[in-house]
Amino acid sequence: MRYGFVIDHRRCIGCHACTVACKEENRVPLGAFRTWVKYVEKGAFPDTRRYFSVLRCNHCDDAPCVAICPTVALYRRADGIVDFDGERCIGCKSCMQGCPYDALYIDPATNTAAKCHYCAHRVEVGLEPACVIVCPEQAIIAGDLDDPRTPIARLVAREQVQVRKPEQGTRPKVYYVGADASALAPSLQRPQASFVFGQRPAAERDLIQMVADVQAQARGGDGAVSRTVYDAPHAPRPWGWRVAAYLWTKSIAAGALMTAAMTVPLERAGHAGGQAWLGWGAPLLALVFLAITTALLVLDLKRPDRFLYVLFKANPRSWLARGAWILIAYGLVAALWLTGGLGGGGVPTVVILLGLLLGAATAGYSAFLFGQAEGRDFWQSPLLLPHLLVAALLAGAASLIVLAAVITGDAAAGAILDAPLLGFLVLHGVLLFSELGVTHANLDVARAAALVTRGPWRRAFWAGVVVAGVLAPFALIVAADALDLWPLRLAAAALALAGLWIWEDIWVKAGQSIPLS
Repeated sequence: MRYGFVIDHRRCIGCHACTVACKEENRVPLGAFRTWVKYVEKGAFPDTRRYFSVLRCNHCDDAPCVAICPTVALYRRADGIVDFDGERCIGCKSCMQGCPYDALYIDPATNTAAKCHYCAHRVEVGLEPACVIVCPEQAIIAGDLDDPRTPIARLVAREQVQVRKPEQGTRPKVYYVGADASALAPSLQRPQASFVFGQRPAAERDLIQMVADVQAQARGGDGAVSRTVYDAPHAPRPWGWRVAAYLWTKSIAAGALMTAAMTVPLERAGHAGGQAWLGWGAPLLALVFLAITTALLVLDLKRPDRFLYVLFKANPRSWLARGAWILIAYGLVAALWLTGGLGGGGVPTVVILLGLLLGAATAGYSAFLFGQAEGRDFWQSPLLLPHLLVAALLAGAASLIVLAAVITGDAAAGAILDAPLLGFLVLHGVLLFSELGVTHANLDVARAAALVTRGPWRRAFWAGVVVAGVLAPFALIVAADALDLWPLRLAAAALALAGLWIWEDIWVKAGQSIPLS
């Protein structure tokens, strides 16, 4: 059994009865929608035509929201309905990033996620979903797609149907008959900041204008074949500055032990010879920034009181849950490293090796987490994992240079990190160019990259990330070695860290700026 929907756009009149019925049946709060109707127009006056598109959760057979949810709050039932358990939700908003169809929202009353659940409470007692029974044109058909006797199965078999974003591989179960392709694909629409009889929220209006400006600058036109004339409001960028800060602090935490392990010969780590400060300074730095990382993750939850659910009600498929386990293991190894460094007996080789491996896991697991955020194509780059590892090594080397001056009183103690820092800066610059300056996987990725390189963040990127965060630190390190001026080394480390922070902030914003519906 596989329940699904067919939306017959040959019948739909755009009356919004389905939206109203859904809100009333499920007590959907003001400003949120589980099903909504979007209008697009094509042509120029007087030869224009309006098209409607009814949008909602697609109850995918391979639902990304189920895979990324860290607490199994989202799950696929035996009948194919993707349902939701609000009692397990921690409000991490990862499901909103995983869904390519923009189907989830945060309920302001419960601070948990919510979406269309196929009116499962009605289906279980033999009734049809509220949107189906209220539609005056019978444009919404629901039923079992696996039963060839049902009207929906016969319709799918008989008519030419289409689905939204089939390239995502989610196997959606909302089929459209007679829909205009541009009404279902936001990449083919020219977004409008305002509507004839509606107004976007201010934050969303600014976001839409940014995307529209970048589309207008595109070579060969903006690719739009229709224009949006009515839409429901959508949450702009569910993940904010805390997620960008988490990536930055985690890079420092992971890079501290990775850089220490790679810089000092294993048999001398934590011993005399001028590098004893690494034996306790590096793990102390790792633990401090690991604590800050954990705090940022908890504070970003809409239900921080439930943060322990990630450990005790975990979804083993979710990289958010796996990441929590990795952070705990890394913290334990950092504590062992610190104990050995402070004890005077040296840090055991096995602890150093574990610090290197778990540091890499701590830095790199986010690549798989953002990879599960399948709704954001900009985050699906195959270069994300190596870039996160390089960013951690860069952050580790830069932060240890600063730490060396603080705890030894001698800035020259950090000179051992000059060569690694130069190498990491070069790799960081190469990866930046590779992610943004080459041919992109699809139009959405190209537009997100354009927002960075020639859109609203172009000054922050070119001046803050490239010049101040890569070129200037490289020149300062070279000058510090040539002239033996330690303040230049500290300035280089500080600029490298600042440039990395700016990049993480821009990268998180750009990935969430392209409309999903």
